[in-house]
Amino acid sequence: MVERETELISRRHALRVLLIEHDDAFALAVSGMLDQARETSGTVVVAASLEEGIARLAAEAFGVILLEFFLPDGAGLANISVLRTAAPQVPIIVVGATDDEDIAVEAVHVGAQDYLVKDHINPSWLRRSIHYTIERHEADRALLAAEKKYHSIFDHLVEGVFQTTPDGHYLMANSALAHIYGYSSPEDLMAHVTDIGQRLYVAPGRREEFKRIMDEHDTITGFESQIFRKDGSIIWIAENCHAIRDARGRLQHYEGTVEDITQRRLAEERVRNSEALYHSLVETLPQNIFRKDLHSRFTFANQQFCQVLGRSLEEIIGKSDADFFPAELAHKYQLDDQRIMATGRPFEAVEENRRTAGDPRYVQVVKTPLYDTAGHVIGLQGIYWDITVQKVADERIRQANAELASSREELRVKNEVMEGNLKMAREIQLAMLPHQYPVLPPGAAPAESAFQFTHRYQPSDTVGGDFFSISALSETEVAVFICDVLGHGVRSALITAMIRALVEELRPLAHDPGQFMTKLNSDLFAILKHAGSPVLTTAFYVVANSATGEMRCANAGHPRPLLLRRAAGRVEPLKNATKNSQPALGLFEKSGYQTFATTLSAHDLVMLFTDGLYEVHSQQEELYTQEKLTTAVSQHLQDPTPQLFDALLHEVRDYAADHTFEDDVCLVGLEYTGPTKTKGG
Repeated sequence: MVERETELISRRHALRVLLIEHDDAFALAVSGMLDQARETSGTVVVAASLEEGIARLAAEAFGVILLEFFLPDGAGLANISVLRTAAPQVPIIVVGATDDEDIAVEAVHVGAQDYLVKDHINPSWLRRSIHYTIERHEADRALLAAEKKYHSIFDHLVEGVFQTTPDGHYLMANSALAHIYGYSSPEDLMAHVTDIGQRLYVAPGRREEFKRIMDEHDTITGFESQIFRKDGSIIWIAENCHAIRDARGRLQHYEGTVEDITQRRLAEERVRNSEALYHSLVETLPQNIFRKDLHSRFTFANQQFCQVLGRSLEEIIGKSDADFFPAELAHKYQLDDQRIMATGRPFEAVEENRRTAGDPRYVQVVKTPLYDTAGHVIGLQGIYWDITVQKVADERIRQANAELASSREELRVKNEVMEGNLKMAREIQLAMLPHQYPVLPPGAAPAESAFQFTHRYQPSDTVGGDFFSISALSETEVAVFICDVLGHGVRSALITAMIRALVEELRPLAHDPGQFMTKLNSDLFAILKHAGSPVLTTAFYVVANSATGEMRCANAGHPRPLLLRRAAGRVEPLKNATKNSQPALGLFEKSGYQTFATTLSAHDLVMLFTDGLYEVHSQQEELYTQEKLTTAVSQHLQDPTPQLFDALLHEVRDYAADHTFEDDVCLVGLEYTGPTKTKGG
């Protein structure tokens, strides 16, 4: 981990700059440039990785962040969002190796203040960028604070506030107005109400009356109207408004307030119409309504009840149930009445209601006691309605439930078919993985092969997004490819299937990892660019020679493999000699990938893996880091590779809060037993 601080001589103000950069030479150059920038004095702190940068931000205060676009442990543009989450108050300047306008625009879009190209940076340019970045960031924060304060006052008013054009379009509305009209937000209101006269006012011509008064007086007070809310309900409002005119007296717009006066209007209406409303309800309801005295004699009946009995109200008043119903029913009704008036408890039941011979009809009955002003029971009031038709409806519901049960059974069968398809897809995906390892030299016994292979593959879902392949390129060379498609499940599995097909097609380029990865990237980009959104796919490719021990590699944003030097007793990440970060596959069409090489010694083990192996969290929400993984590998350095892999999987699973892996896991080991000779050597 590289760490250094360069103290600068202050002229204007001390500025702490966090430079997240893994290239030591470039970091030293930037420090020198900042030293020359006299107006930007202070301290430069260099973090060699994204993880170290985040740790620095959590422990220290900085005025600005200079972020390398490609970091070994980062994900390009996604790094900006990660840093904004970790330190939202610190502005970010992205530094990239390529002069790509699309990347620059996207970097600013996701939260960076500026994008600089490494080859174009000089002290003056860097000073201006930092100066303007800080100024823009502070201006943005001040503007956000002012807007927040304004909206806090504006949106918490009880009254609705509006601005409209004379022809009935909203220019502005606050949250209270949207709430009054039943909309979720001012934006929702203005999107749906594009013609106030047609959409809001219940009474035709009401908007025209509003405009007439405004044209005559330029102001209006207490303009009461009925309004349609979003859900179709109607409320009463009172509007106060005045006209806004320019310096020449030309009308610009209307501005005013709205108050919901529905409750007041309803109260007034209830006072005026309570008695009329009662009689209207009683006489127009389709239910049968009646009243009885303490002797179960009728004292009132509505017109519906009269029609059912076929008698006038005069013929019903003073009579009892015995005058209209069979004796056994009349006796039951009277017993119910006496019990209600004796106990004061309401009565509700489904009863048979038959006045003459024929099929019985069934009614829903509700009876309640009547009281005088002193609280004494003076009779009862009843209401009943025919529910014979409802019984038919109940039968239909029963049939519908039976049909629903049948539909559920069909859905269950379809789910079983889907589960079977997923199971088959899993079997196919597993069949795509190597089942036999190549033996070098050809014809040798597997135990005597120059390369020994081990793998572990555990998808977190039925199908996964990890994939690897192992193949012999010649009598002395083997190729190992591993990739990780972001996410897991069917979508990721489909992409791995495409990658497998592309890997097979690219066998003519297989000897050169850089060319192989470059072509694989362009082919994958051509396929995925029509998908609508990029799919992050990391990959690592190795070509190893059994005769020389040379291993040529190319990396596309993938976690660096671990190189276990068993003879020397140490574990180290596989170093990229080019020191240039390489982007993930399929993101950029013209990405070029470089080949770097290292030499294996006898009994060395190269351990390739996907990030699902270590990206788990403990019950304390602590991440199982790559450093923990390296330590665990060191503890099992001399174990046979299968036991080593099983021990790692067991340790990480025990560390996880729910003892499961959060993502797909793929482990591939390439162990070099020592140099071999070809048949002619």
